[in-house]
Amino acid sequence: MFTGIVAAVGTVRAAKAERGGHRIVVDAGRLGLKDVAVGDSIAVNGACLTVVARKGRTFQADVSRETLVGTTGFSAGQRVNLEKALRAADPLGGHLVSGHVDGVGTVDRTKAAGGSRLLAVAAPSALARYVARKGSIAVNGVSLTVNEVDGAVFEVNLIPHTLAASNLGDLRAGDKVNLEVDMLARYVERLRETGDELTQ
Repeated sequence: MFTGIVAAVGTVRAAKAERGGHRIVVDAGRLGLKDVAVGDSIAVNGACLTVVARKGRTFQADVSRETLVGTTGFSAGQRVNLEKALRAADPLGGHLVSGHVDGVGTVDRTKAAGGSRLLAVAAPSALARYVARKGSIAVNGVSLTVNEVDGAVFEVNLIPHTLAASNLGDLRAGDKVNLEVDMLARYVERLRETGDELTQ
């Protein structure tokens, strides 16, 4: 479980195809790894990955074929947002994020807004219904509040800190991003479906 508050921006140093997926090597940047052990989880651009090896400032993770298909993927040289798993005593600064990417969105536009930047993203139609004004969404693992929704396109405001502390400031129209909708919306939908089934 994560909060969507990015701790550091790292860089994928290598991505090697292996049977059933890829093995990636990530330079963790400013993310402290002293307390990270093999088997621990780290969110990489919003995807929960298991650390399988660690050396110095780098860690390795295996990426399944399913994760590769359901996300923007991982390639050498790519800057990625990093967050270690939430501990019970940690403050919940963003919202509850599982690290299970729901789908890939496309940047519709970006626009400067003073020191901030407005980011509009077109969500896949299957996910758009879970996005609500003033609700939460994770974009590349970053917890954000939705300002506006127009059909499948939603808009968020990236404050200067978020621009400096994540890779979202690099985004341009047409870029792909990993999306995870608010899990509460998923549960509400499931409860409604189950309730409808039980009353029929």
